[in-house]
Amino acid sequence: MNTNIYKILFVLLFGLSVLSSCNDDFMERAPENAISDASVWKTSSDLELYVNNFYNKSDLLLIDNAVGASANVGIYTLDRDNGADTQVSRAFNSRMNGQGSIPSSGGGWAISDWETLRNINYFFANYHKATGDEAAINRYVGEALFFRSIFYFNKIRLFGDVPWYGHLLNPDDEDLYKGRDPRNVVVDSLIADLDKAINYLPSRGTGATWNGRLNKETAMLLQARIALFEGTWEKYHAGTPFGVTGSDGSKLITKAKEITDALIASGACDLDNKGLENGYQNVFNKESYKGSKEVLFWRQYNKSLNLGNGWSDFSTYGALSGLSQRMVDTYLCNDGSPIEGNSLYKGDNTLLNVVDNRDPRLSQTLFVNDGEHIQFAGNVPFKYPNFESSDRGCITGYQVYKGHIPNEELSGASGQQAMIYFRYAEALLINAEAKAESGSITQEDIDRTINQLRRRLVGMADMSLAGVNALPASARIFPNLSNIINEIRRERTVELAVEGFRVDDIFRWAAADVLIKGYVPQGAKRVQWEGSLPDAPNGFTAAVNALRVDDQGYITPYAAQAFPATGYNFNTSRDYLRALPTNQLVLNPNLTQNPGW
Repeated sequence: MNTNIYKILFVLLFGLSVLSSCNDDFMERAPENAISDASVWKTSSDLELYVNNFYNKSDLLLIDNAVGASANVGIYTLDRDNGADTQVSRAFNSRMNGQGSIPSSGGGWAISDWETLRNINYFFANYHKATGDEAAINRYVGEALFFRSIFYFNKIRLFGDVPWYGHLLNPDDEDLYKGRDPRNVVVDSLIADLDKAINYLPSRGTGATWNGRLNKETAMLLQARIALFEGTWEKYHAGTPFGVTGSDGSKLITKAKEITDALIASGACDLDNKGLENGYQNVFNKESYKGSKEVLFWRQYNKSLNLGNGWSDFSTYGALSGLSQRMVDTYLCNDGSPIEGNSLYKGDNTLLNVVDNRDPRLSQTLFVNDGEHIQFAGNVPFKYPNFESSDRGCITGYQVYKGHIPNEELSGASGQQAMIYFRYAEALLINAEAKAESGSITQEDIDRTINQLRRRLVGMADMSLAGVNALPASARIFPNLSNIINEIRRERTVELAVEGFRVDDIFRWAAADVLIKGYVPQGAKRVQWEGSLPDAPNGFTAAVNALRVDDQGYITPYAAQAFPATGYNFNTSRDYLRALPTNQLVLNPNLTQNPGW
């Protein structure tokens, strides 16, 4: 049958029941659908039809057309929304400020929040009825295993320990009221599921053929992502209420290292645009990745099918966002050294100064008034950040350029920019970090990971292990960790900037005490836009004058809000995990609340 991307990612072939009340039997009921259950489980094509539904579930894969939304731009506003220190939103993040509360219901643990798992396990209860080619059947088993892993990984990131349901529940099943399984036990199940998925799913091959479906390499990258997340979580939260008794994470860190070693050695993936001008930015501004060696899995949009997005409208004007000064300061100079005490560093009085002699990824992530950053369709270059727009403007003066596609249609679902879910660069970063965490990293490892990322760029020096080890302790963001771990974390922050990874990284590193607590977000220096400026848009001067600044002249986005003068008040004994809702604790006495709540 036709398995093109539009059918896979947009057409719901089975409607999932929406439960509005708490029913004991929600986990064992069959999904509602227009096709009788007896006719579904016959061939691999039937399995394909059923699994297609999971490609279009928002609790598995981000689905964002950003039409009528709050200035969303696909993955590029996730860090903004999640309260990262690297990207600033219009309003400060209440969770990061320790203002979370215990929900009475919902909160990610409502019955409807477990619906997708029930439907995945319904597949596992029935797929064996299909007959035909074993490899074809196993392919869809592999896809379902992948999606169950995504589902549980999302739950673990929010709540830590969760009940593991690897089978469809019956009405009299005692597990309906079981307690929460330890997070490491659940992760071990996910790793085992993904081992099977990797074995069952077809490879994309060296030709990077794209048919809209999951492949072996994407499953390998998901497994590495989960293994590194949980391994470092267990390592850095050890001895705290968030740690895992009897586990230091080393087993999972080794797994992350081994699976990315295998992915690198497979030859099925590579970086795009190596050695080309603007090669980094041009990874993110595509409508299709059908020929990409780097982008392993993505979502396609098509406005002619009413499946477009509104991202261009928001990215053109700032998307109620902006890079923080901390993010900008993270980028090295192009000699591979930090900006501190570096004669190459030109300061940050203007955007042109900020990017001069810096890692080229900075100018390919940030709008700069150099005549080369095209903001509007018709080859119209960027001149000023959009401060004057109240519903989509720039917050910090550092307006995000990464992923921007100039579009003459700036309203409605007119955009066709593709959504990236997994790209190979992440595998290289995981490999380097896992080896640094295990104390085994060598210059050869750095050359085939970090330096591959840098060699994509034009004019960026390689990372030298000897040079990193020679850096002064003052260069460390994390003073108690080695230079190499610090620098690999820096590289990850820069390469994956505004792609939605930052808060997960802060939490798994147990680094909120360093990066969030006491942090006061800053933007660019306001003075560069003060006074009478040529070609400034209507309302620009008034908007600039309304910006608050600190005693160094940096924009302080939250100065006029009820934000603590001492910075974010993150509760490190509580806020790493969310609270379970009280109604679920009453319904199931075997559940327990998370630490500190």
